[in-house]
Amino acid sequence: MTTSHTPGTPGTPGETHTPGETRTPCPTTVLRCPVATVTATATTPALLLRSWREDDAAALAEGHRDDPTEAPPGAPTIRNETEGLRWIHLQQQAWTAGTRYAFAVLETRPDDSEGALLAHVVLKDAAPGSSSAEVGYWTAPRARGRGIAPRALETLTTWAFTTFAPTGLTHLNLLHQVTNLASCRVAQKTDYAYSHTLPPCPPMYPQEGHVHVARAPARPGGAQPRRA
Repeated sequence: MTTSHTPGTPGTPGETHTPGETRTPCPTTVLRCPVATVTATATTPALLLRSWREDDAAALAEGHRDDPTEAPPGAPTIRNETEGLRWIHLQQQAWTAGTRYAFAVLETRPDDSEGALLAHVVLKDAAPGSSSAEVGYWTAPRARGRGIAPRALETLTTWAFTTFAPTGLTHLNLLHQVTNLASCRVAQKTDYAYSHTLPPCPPMYPQEGHVHVARAPARPGGAQPRRA
C-alpha cells in the first residue's frame, strides 16, 4: 500500500510531516493497493482509495439500487443521485470535522486512471489520543466475490495504524450482525480476530452482533504495513 496526495491549490504547500508528530489526515489523501493474486486463477485489480467527491453520486446510487441484499440496520437510504449527493456531503463534512474518514474504492485502469466504483471503506471515531476506532465497508454488487473488500480493508487498516498509532490508537473494531456471514469472512481474511458477541439492541440492531478486533503492530517506530 502506498499513500500519495494530490496537488493543493496554488500557493498552498503540500502536506509534510516529521516522524512521530501528530498528523491530521488530508481530504486529498490517496491510498493505492496493487494487483494481487486471490486464487491460482484469479486476481483482484489495482485499487485506489480516495475521499468521496460529488461526481461519485450517480455511481453510488446505482450500486445501492442494484443491491439484491437487505440493507443492514442503520444503513443510509440511497435510491437516487440526490440522496447519494446528500450522503457524500455528510462524508465530506465528517472528514473536515475529523469524526470519520470515508474512502471511495475504485478500480485502477492500466493507464493509472480511475475506473469503476467498487466499494466504500470508512474509519470512524479515530480522534487523536483515542485507543480504539471502528472500521466499516460496503461493496458494490458487481464487485462481490472478487476479493475487493479484504484488500480495501487491509489498505485502510494499514493507513489507520500508520496515521493514528503514534497518537495512541491500539486497536480497530469491526462489527456486524451474526447473520452477515460475508462480513465474518472478510474479518477473518484481514486478521480481525473474533472478540465477543453483542446482545441484540432493537430496533436498530435486532440480532446479536460479532465484534472483531485488529491490533496495532508492535514495532518500534510506528505501524508497519500489514500482509499483502
